[in-house]
Amino acid sequence: MGAPAVNFAPLPDKYWLVARHADTALLFPGQGSQTGEMRALVERACPDLLDQAIDRLGVDPLERTEDGTAYAQPAMYCASLAGWKAAGAPASEFVAGHSLGEIAALVAAGSLSEDDGLSLALTRGQLMQEAAERGPRGGMLAVLGDERRTRAVAERLGLTIANDNAPGQLVLSGAREDLAAARADLKGAGLRTIRLRVQGAFPSPAMEPAVPAFRAALDVIRFAPPRVPVVSSITARPFDDIRRRLGEALVRPVRWRQALIALYDAGARRFVETGPGSVLTGLVRRTLESVDATTAIEPETGRA
Repeated sequence: MGAPAVNFAPLPDKYWLVARHADTALLFPGQGSQTGEMRALVERACPDLLDQAIDRLGVDPLERTEDGTAYAQPAMYCASLAGWKAAGAPASEFVAGHSLGEIAALVAAGSLSEDDGLSLALTRGQLMQEAAERGPRGGMLAVLGDERRTRAVAERLGLTIANDNAPGQLVLSGAREDLAAARADLKGAGLRTIRLRVQGAFPSPAMEPAVPAFRAALDVIRFAPPRVPVVSSITARPFDDIRRRLGEALVRPVRWRQALIALYDAGARRFVETGPGSVLTGLVRRTLESVDATTAIEPETGRA
C-alpha cells in the first residue's frame, strides 16, 4: 500500500466481524465533487428526492451549487444517492463517505431513511453557511506535494489541515487572506495548489457555531444499526455513536487516507465511487496499491 497501515481492533458488532473477509467498498463523495451533468442524473434517478429538495429550499439546489454550501450540500447528497441508484443501488460489504458523503453512505447502509438524510443535508448546509457568514471570509486550498512543508506553513499561518486525502494531498481551510499567503509560499516552493469551490472554512473550528443546532437536529432523527460497516471519515473506524460522529464532522479533520487504509486492512479490495465525478477514485489510486478503483456510473454519460 502507499501508506503505513492503521491498526485498530474491530468493534464487537457482528456485522463488522462478518464483513472482514469481503472485498467491495462503496464510496460516497462530499462537497466539491459536483459536475455539470449531475442534475440530469438526479432528475432521472431520484426525481422525488429532487422535488422534495426544491419544495423545502424554494429553489433547485442543483442549479445553485456555486451560491453557497446551503445549496451545494443538499445538491451533492441528492447526486451521490442518484449515482448509487442509477447503478442499481448495489450492495457492498463496506461503505464510507467523505465528510458530507457520510449521510448518503448511512442511507445506503440502511441506517438512515432517504428523507431524513435530505433533512440532515439541508440543515447541515444551512447551518454551515450561516457560520461561514458570521466570521471572516473563509475558504479551502488543496495542496499537492511536500506534506511536511504544507503542515509547517499551515501551522505558521494558523490554518487547519481540513482533509488528509491521500499521500501528498492535504487540504487547508481558514481565512482567505491566510490561504492566499499559504498559496504564495507553497507555489514558490514548487507545490501545486488548487482553490476549492467552497465559500467557507469546512471543516474547521470556524464551524463551531453550527454544532449545537446540528446536534439538536440529529437528536430527532432515527438511526438504525447499519446493515454493513460504515467507516467514519473522521475516526477511520466503523461508526460507533452515529449522532456524535456526524456532529464532530463539522469541526474535525477528514482523515480520508486513514479511512481507506482501514477499509483495506478490513479486507476491501474493490472500491466503487457513486459519483458524481471521480475524485474519490483518484484518491484511492493515490493511497492504495493492488486494488480495483472505479466509478459506479460512466462520468461522460451519467449511465450505469
